[in-house]
Amino acid sequence: MTAVGESRRLPAKIASHPSVRAVLARRAADGQRRPPPVLDPAWLRELCLAAGADDAAAVPLDHPDLAGEREHVLAALPGTRSLVSLVVRMNRDDVRSPARSVANQEFHRAGEIINDAARSVVRALEDAGYRALNPSATFPMEMQNYPGRIWVVAHKTVAVAAGLGAMGIHRNVIHPRFGNFVLLATVLVDAEVGEYGQELDYNPCLECKLCVAACPVGAIGKAGEFDFLACATHNYREFMGGFTEWVETVADSADGSEFRERVTDAENASMWQSLSFKPNYKAAYCMAVCPAGEDVLGPYLDDRKEFMPLRDKVETLYVLPDSAAGEHARRQFPHKPVKEVTGGHRPRRRDS
Repeated sequence: MTAVGESRRLPAKIASHPSVRAVLARRAADGQRRPPPVLDPAWLRELCLAAGADDAAAVPLDHPDLAGEREHVLAALPGTRSLVSLVVRMNRDDVRSPARSVANQEFHRAGEIINDAARSVVRALEDAGYRALNPSATFPMEMQNYPGRIWVVAHKTVAVAAGLGAMGIHRNVIHPRFGNFVLLATVLVDAEVGEYGQELDYNPCLECKLCVAACPVGAIGKAGEFDFLACATHNYREFMGGFTEWVETVADSADGSEFRERVTDAENASMWQSLSFKPNYKAAYCMAVCPAGEDVLGPYLDDRKEFMPLRDKVETLYVLPDSAAGEHARRQFPHKPVKEVTGGHRPRRRDS
């Protein structure tokens, strides 16, 4: 339909508006209303790399491994046809540093980079005429759904389906080149892509079990089992669960003296730092110790016995009362103090 024909279908007041006239004139000049229905994969990949990603690949929303994501993706962006997975690599020795400020700064900065990259990709896709959306690449923010699903899209699931890595026994995605020293993002777009990524035909995970040995609370089992509560209670101590318990400790203390008996000055300072800046991970040692990935593997092959960073660090380990995590921590890491906490998991009390 010509611009004149389109204008006749509109109410006169709208058709005469300068913005409407400009849009119709531009459509007439372009000779099309929509961009090509299939994205050029080479153009898309170059766009992602130029935006700051270190690797990228697309996967169709109807991929069988994404069945559990489909409903949530379509709720976020109706009409989504493809998901574009982005990878940003992290500096390895920063993540391995015993100074948690160094490691956490690397996590936060890499998170900013990948969120910026995803946003830039969406902007370019919009400018090209597509609808696109970039959910948060780092911290889940749909907290109104808690304790249910608080993320828009599962970035790890998408990355594996797109062929950008495979899941290691430590539940981190291992990129074939960069190893698990990566952060992931996903872009939703309402178009097909001319070529999609293919899942890896091997798992970069070496099954060396270093992550099993490095985890201070025994969250990773030798057979691949995973204790989520043990991991969340310690590593995410200054995220929501630990914060909830910290607030309850404030409320339950009779006075400042009792509160200080229950929470050390260092713990308070660390919680303040996480609240005023960004939440800090306590461990993530499973990532730090992982030798998988072609760019990472060399030092491990040279000296496997010495490849165990962070094991000797003295630090408080947070565990649930009477838990397997507590037993593991005391047995395997006797030089690390153990503190039993609820992790914010106890049921809320109700007035009788």
